[in-house]
Amino acid sequence: MRIDAYADPGTPDRRGGWRYLAWLVRRQWPRCLAGAVLASVWMVLLAATPYLMARAVDHGLEPGDMGALAGWTGAMVAVGGVNAWLGMMRHRTMTKVRLDANFRTVKVVVGHATRLGAALRGQVGTGEVVTIGVGDVQTISTSLTAVGPGVGAIVAYAAVGGLMLSVSTRLALVVLIGVPVLGVLLGPLMGRLQGREAEYRERQSVLTARIGDLAGGLRVLNGLGGKGLVADAFRRDSDRLRAQGYRVGAVTSWIQALGVGLPMLFLALVTWLGARLAAQGHISVGELVSVYGYVVALGWPVAFLIEMGHQLSRGVVAARRVVAFLRLEPAPDEGTRDAPAELSVLHDPASGVRILPGRLTALVTTRPSDATDILDRLARYTPSDATWGDIPLTEIPLPQIRSRILLADPEADLFAGTLSDVIGDEVTPLRGAGNCATSHNESADATQRPGADATANLTAALHAAAAEDIVRALPDGLNTQVAAQARDLSGGQRQRIRLARALLTDPEVLLAAEPTSALDAHTEATVADRLKHARQGRTTVLAATSPLLLARADVVHLLVDGKVAATGTHRELLDTEPGYRALVARDDEGVEEREEEGAPAR
Repeated sequence: MRIDAYADPGTPDRRGGWRYLAWLVRRQWPRCLAGAVLASVWMVLLAATPYLMARAVDHGLEPGDMGALAGWTGAMVAVGGVNAWLGMMRHRTMTKVRLDANFRTVKVVVGHATRLGAALRGQVGTGEVVTIGVGDVQTISTSLTAVGPGVGAIVAYAAVGGLMLSVSTRLALVVLIGVPVLGVLLGPLMGRLQGREAEYRERQSVLTARIGDLAGGLRVLNGLGGKGLVADAFRRDSDRLRAQGYRVGAVTSWIQALGVGLPMLFLALVTWLGARLAAQGHISVGELVSVYGYVVALGWPVAFLIEMGHQLSRGVVAARRVVAFLRLEPAPDEGTRDAPAELSVLHDPASGVRILPGRLTALVTTRPSDATDILDRLARYTPSDATWGDIPLTEIPLPQIRSRILLADPEADLFAGTLSDVIGDEVTPLRGAGNCATSHNESADATQRPGADATANLTAALHAAAAEDIVRALPDGLNTQVAAQARDLSGGQRQRIRLARALLTDPEVLLAAEPTSALDAHTEATVADRLKHARQGRTTVLAATSPLLLARADVVHLLVDGKVAATGTHRELLDTEPGYRALVARDDEGVEEREEEGAPAR
């Protein structure tokens, strides 16, 4: 059965860690069954070799019957050859089982993360998601080893016990009772390992999140002189994780030590009893040889049983973390009313901001978080009383809002691939580039039919974002491979790429926070002019303090403590509002400094 990495993974069982592991087995039960059968036959044939050896000694070697000896020897060679093939097929099958579980878990986690959408960051940290993807997925897939060798070990253990029964009832009882005793001795350690492992994974996710924050804000931390503080915090978290890792390692080492030592003591006891029975004449020399062989053959199933317990203990911890993630629910969408058919006013009662349709509106505040909160409410990323026309946003189905209102996140992810793929040259504009007002139904139709030429749309978006020089500077232009998050581009280039991607979708309403903060004055002025022209007749809202952007805005709202304190054009507010003048003047001084330094476009 072929593994399809892109097929529907199915609906996972989210009732618990054990149930999730069972679901993974059920989703590929033919392969799991084949692995269990192959492993069982393989291990039973390992135990059959001593049996054949005993027959060769008792019926061929001891009486001097060369024909019988040759026959039994040939049988051992044949069994060895078959077992070699079975071992190869068992390993191949279990590798497919692990890969299927790996791919399936990745798909259900990624799919659920996509369904959570904007609610993801508010419910779980980045480090938790990364830890699931990097560590837990692999641990879960490895734990499914129990399906093949684990089942085979149980079957082989029972088979060896039955073979021992034909030799000596006492030996058979020792074998059949001994392995459960080993399980009782190791059981408390398995439970302890689960607790230690769960705490380790939790600390690992915290440290992973800190690494991501540190990597993303390193330049800012250097500028503020805060790198040392974050480094100290990271060092403390790292020390805690290391200490917890030692605790996990201590339990694991005890399990492994006892897993090797106790079986050896158990097998030594069986060997000693067999030797005594042979010396007393209760069993033959061939049977004694078979006992030795059975003891050696028991080493495999006993080792696999202990390893199965170890891997399942770790796997169920990882599965519980995946299940906890899958239980997260997206924000409820109870909207039943259609969005306004015509271009309408967006209103945020909490701040008093009114966004007139078809205008370029700017939000100015000393606290950037106030402006971004307003944008989040207008895009319905956070619950609010915001309205669109006379309809509350909460009463409009979320897909309708997402298809017409775009919030351009300044830290939006940029996936690895060619530059054209990163920007999205397959994106179909929501409306034709020349339309200034379109009904909702017309907009929906436009998303279903081919738009204008894709290359022309992409070129126009790059031009509006003043990003043509980025394309020209790359060796293969739009076909140049870009790293994840475009880390091989500068901050200003990434900002313009994100802006071009947002403009390419041509939304009815575009909301953006500081879309030019990483650009030099000359490039910023170019973007401001082109952005106003490209969005002519469409609703655009910018959270910004740059006078280059504010001068092109049709309406400017000055916010104080998150509420509208004054509204007008940039020139009107400069003349009438001292607070606005002081705020913008500080930014204006920064613009002049960049112009004097002749900073190149970034």
